[in-house]
Amino acid sequence: MKKIVLTGGGTAGHVTPNIALMPELQKNGYEIYYIGSYDGIEKKLIEELGIPYYGISSGKLRRYFDWKNFSDPFRVLKGFSQAKKLLKQIQPDVVFSKGGFVTVPVALAAKKSHIPTIIHESDMTPGLANKLAIPAATKVCCNFPETVKYLPEGKAVLTGSPIRRELLSGNKLAALKFCNFTADKPVLMIIGGSLGSVAVNTAIRNILPQLLKTFQVIHLCGQGNLDESFIGKQGYVQYEYIKQELADLFALADVVVSRAGANAICELLALRKPNLLIPLPAAASRGDQLLNADSFKRQGFSKVLQEEEITDQLLLDTILDLYQNRADYVAAMEKSGQSDAITKIVELIKEV
Repeated sequence: MKKIVLTGGGTAGHVTPNIALMPELQKNGYEIYYIGSYDGIEKKLIEELGIPYYGISSGKLRRYFDWKNFSDPFRVLKGFSQAKKLLKQIQPDVVFSKGGFVTVPVALAAKKSHIPTIIHESDMTPGLANKLAIPAATKVCCNFPETVKYLPEGKAVLTGSPIRRELLSGNKLAALKFCNFTADKPVLMIIGGSLGSVAVNTAIRNILPQLLKTFQVIHLCGQGNLDESFIGKQGYVQYEYIKQELADLFALADVVVSRAGANAICELLALRKPNLLIPLPAAASRGDQLLNADSFKRQGFSKVLQEEEITDQLLLDTILDLYQNRADYVAAMEKSGQSDAITKIVELIKEV
């Protein structure tokens, strides 16, 4: 039995691609182990799947002043020692890292233990944790053609992001029933991210009467962001969070409005969903969503609006234009090389 250690944590985006890989790895005869933080989101998600989980010490490396900057390096050193001990115990053939600060000690310990390591970078430019871990990597998978130039020569492999297979097999009829929609009107889906987006939610609700003339609307608005004044409105459903029915809702959607997180947009690409991206502004992030959205726009996969430029009329006109020209976006996505990431990554794992 071949063994693999997966690592990644801090946010769902650093865990769900690992989860997407698991069925294919198991099919290829890999015994899976997971190394994450003591109490990060990854612990609950992985333990629910019955995968052996090991927590290690981890510290965040900040670009700004914080008193924890003086203590966190010691946590990283402790994590390195713990990871090295775990790798000696498990004796994996390979390590696959999805990013997040917990992965730095694991990647460094793998290099020290002469275990090949593959890193996956979701965003256009590597985040700080992956920057620190990349010198220890054998190969680095990426989502965007533009990312290759930011990576060491000979290490970069354009794979796209692993997408959960079940997302590709949604049931339109089940979604129609779930939403109480009719089959004779197109469906617009709004995704504000796991925490929701006040700006996107507000902008959509401002033009909802006009949108409902053309579309039925599914609104994933994030925790605590339901608007009671719209509950029961014909042709409009809102949910804080959807898990089980997400694949069905995607199958039903004709066009999508979304933030530009790497995992979210790679799902839209894999599902061939024409989309309008409203990236998080630079002031609210390190600017990765702006770069992600720009790449998808240049490749013809997406329309893009900046949050600060949105007006009611511009947003409405852009969504209507997206719908009218949806076939062009689907055609561009069909030609993409960033598809079937799971097969590409598993083959790379076997290769190293």
